Amino acid sequence: MEFDWGNGDKDSLTRLGKKMDESAEMALALTEEALRIRDRTGKSAKLTANRAQRAYAHEAQGKHRNIVLKARQMGVTTWIAGQFFLKTITHPGTVTVQVAHTQQAAEQIFRIVQRFLGQLPKVLREGALKKAKVSRRGIVIPELDSEYLVDTAGNRNAGRGLTITNLHCTELARWPGDAAETLYGLMATLSPEGVLAMESTPMGAAGCFWKEWHDAGKTNTKQHFFPWWMEEAYVGEAVAVDEMTEMEQHLMQEHGLSREQIGYRRRIQENFRGLAKQEYAEDAEACFLASGDCFFETSAIDGRLAEAPEPMEQRMRGDLQVWLPPQTGHTYLVAVDPSGGGTEGDFTAMQVIDFYSGMQCAELRSHLTPLETATEAARLGREYAGAMVVVERNNHGAAVLAHLDTVCQYRNIYTENRDPGFLTTSISRNRMLSELGSVLVQEPRKFASMRLLRECRTFVRLTNGRTEAQPGEHDDLVLAMAIALEARDKLMTGKRGPVGIH
Repeated sequence: MEFDWGNGDKDSLTRLGKKMDESAEMALALTEEALRIRDRTGKSAKLTANRAQRAYAHEAQGKHRNIVLKARQMGVTTWIAGQFFLKTITHPGTVTVQVAHTQQAAEQIFRIVQRFLGQLPKVLREGALKKAKVSRRGIVIPELDSEYLVDTAGNRNAGRGLTITNLHCTELARWPGDAAETLYGLMATLSPEGVLAMESTPMGAAGCFWKEWHDAGKTNTKQHFFPWWMEEAYVGEAVAVDEMTEMEQHLMQEHGLSREQIGYRRRIQENFRGLAKQEYAEDAEACFLASGDCFFETSAIDGRLAEAPEPMEQRMRGDLQVWLPPQTGHTYLVAVDPSGGGTEGDFTAMQVIDFYSGMQCAELRSHLTPLETATEAARLGREYAGAMVVVERNNHGAAVLAHLDTVCQYRNIYTENRDPGFLTTSISRNRMLSELGSVLVQEPRKFASMRLLRECRTFVRLTNGRTEAQPGEHDDLVLAMAIALEARDKLMTGKRGPVGIH
């Protein structure tokens, strides 16, 4: 496709911008015709879209929020930079901000953008862009009142004082410090019609990028997943079909991989070993490796995450999720792990399970005061056939138990040796968590909640022997489910005292 560049003045550039907005194919054609990069051999070449770049161009068309989970060196960073650069020079009044994880990365990306500017068709360079000013911080185009700025996530003031049109957050998983605070500060400066593109290779089942990926549905963010085999250059020595493992044969059938791609995969496995899943992503869940020794069996968690059902009902703005409503003749437990009730820090967590089958029925996670916790626990207990409510009595649990008795007048309360509530000790905690881990492996279908499974994914064994959530993550749902299973076991085996299930 040939473009009429006009004389490169403001009106000509604006017409090109309108063409770019018409369709993904038009944007692709304009990009490939106008922009040049340094190819793998070091030579100047047209920015011709590869498979991943073409997919992103189509999938992101018209979307205001995008997040990209990708394998290494897929060209996505370059492509987004190219798209935003073109928007900057064809839409007057545009402010594009690109934020990288390190100064070195920011400088490297900016060199790509400078090459875009310096190797545009001559007529464009001689028109409205002729007076463009290039500095270490970015490019300013006075005649268009547009800017392309580059910064690092280490600068907590990045983007402050601006109204951003296009925001490109690259390698978000590797942003230093409080990445979420930096990201949300930048997002607050986006114009109402602004476009956000977040992209990264994964790094741990925790952190800002992991949360943004898994919360995409709530934030109306378009997810883009690009596994390594979308890069055509990733091929190796062909592997004979009869020499392939069952997993390799499955990948060939499922994704149409060639024998040469299987050969490359073997090279990845050999060179990167345990980091292969992270650096060369194949699955949008398994690639998020826990940074630390995950306490639970990750393959069991990942397998269940891939097929976990959506809740049939959500209440309390999604805090309460229901998979199995109460059934006549069934008996239930409501396990409660209370918190202090502040809007920061730990959540109050509740797990509703079927007493005899052990199936997870419902789950609540919210910031609740002790009185609110008692009220919601009593409400769930009454809804689920007068379920026995099992409250961990450590810390804030005593207040919850008192409210259940006096305010809520709920009587079916779990007791141990005639003391109301469930006592967690260092010894019982390890046993409870081990039992939860065993059920995850043996009967993963008992668990329906993706929130719970993701907490399991970030629950790690630290070097000092402690087991807890990774920094920045939570384990309230994990502990509530561990309490539910432990209480159920004690009730079924008669280990906890004289009072039985009602």
